[in-house]
Amino acid sequence: MFYRENGQYKTSYRADQQIFAIAQDRWAILALIAAAFLIVPMLGSDYMFRAIFIPFLIMSLAALGVNILVGYCGQISLGSGAFMAVGAYAAFNFFVRVPGIPLLLALVLGGLCSSAFGILFGLPSLRVKGLYLAVATLAAQFFSDWMFLRIKWFTNDAPSGSVSVSGLQVLGLPIESPISKYILCLAILVVMALLAKNLVRGAVGREWMAIRDMDVAAAVIGIRPMYAKLSAFAVSSFIVGVAGALWGFVYLGAWEPAAFSVDMSFKMLFMVIIGGMGSIMGSFFGAGFIVLLPIFLNQFLPVLGSLFGVEISTAGISHSELIIFGALIVWFLIVEPHGLAKLWALSKQKLRLWPFPH
Repeated sequence: MFYRENGQYKTSYRADQQIFAIAQDRWAILALIAAAFLIVPMLGSDYMFRAIFIPFLIMSLAALGVNILVGYCGQISLGSGAFMAVGAYAAFNFFVRVPGIPLLLALVLGGLCSSAFGILFGLPSLRVKGLYLAVATLAAQFFSDWMFLRIKWFTNDAPSGSVSVSGLQVLGLPIESPISKYILCLAILVVMALLAKNLVRGAVGREWMAIRDMDVAAAVIGIRPMYAKLSAFAVSSFIVGVAGALWGFVYLGAWEPAAFSVDMSFKMLFMVIIGGMGSIMGSFFGAGFIVLLPIFLNQFLPVLGSLFGVEISTAGISHSELIIFGALIVWFLIVEPHGLAKLWALSKQKLRLWPFPH
């Protein structure tokens, strides 16, 4: 009875086009954002910020970018790790080569370089699709690995290809403590998620979804496939590039090309599949699943082994994580191919009818 829209009348077009149509959703989201900004910094420990919150926020941002390309536009990509690497190294070069450049501007410029890189490797989408496009985008991964390992200019002539940043500031405030890094990542994620949500609800988002459902029919009704596909690659690569810059600058501090390997590309694709393709909320669910599951298993499996009198080694825990993780991905593909976001939507629909059966 508490989750109903009874009496919530729409008296204007602006009210009818709200992101959250039900007032309960709006208040819940506002309360969640307020708690994330105010309560979590007061209660969280350094370990929670470094191991859980910061990786979750950055991976949510990366999953958001991949979801725009894969979920909304239907273009399969296995080169997301390369887009993250381009964003990280481009932001690094702007940060160290341009004296006094603001950190936020360096992040944006890194995202723009990643966007251009994504458009370049998105050109094959105009001719191929499906598995062929996946292979074409996978070439971006191998090309970026070679580029950042062999061309020393991108790594500021570092012989090992490893780079590091320090002295991060935003508006004169140092970004050194875990809480400040958390606030920075959270603010960027909230802004990006809001922009992405409004983008997919607009004309551009409808073009992406038309291309995803049937590109031939979309072209017949006047949608330009080239513009729709390349714009999806551009927006997706920009968001993923900013996430890559945050991953290098804020989470790692020092990194090398192996930090953005093909494993990272697969991990982001799994986040979209598990969370729910074509859903902004699904990006958060998928990132939470990917980040929290290994930590949970690392703590739970030794306890489970001790209950049965079995000692599980560190290698056994690591292998068990991979087995359980792969099994859950297969389970989601079979049982709920639309991901956790679909389960969340069904739960909300049932709440709107509860306690009545119809």
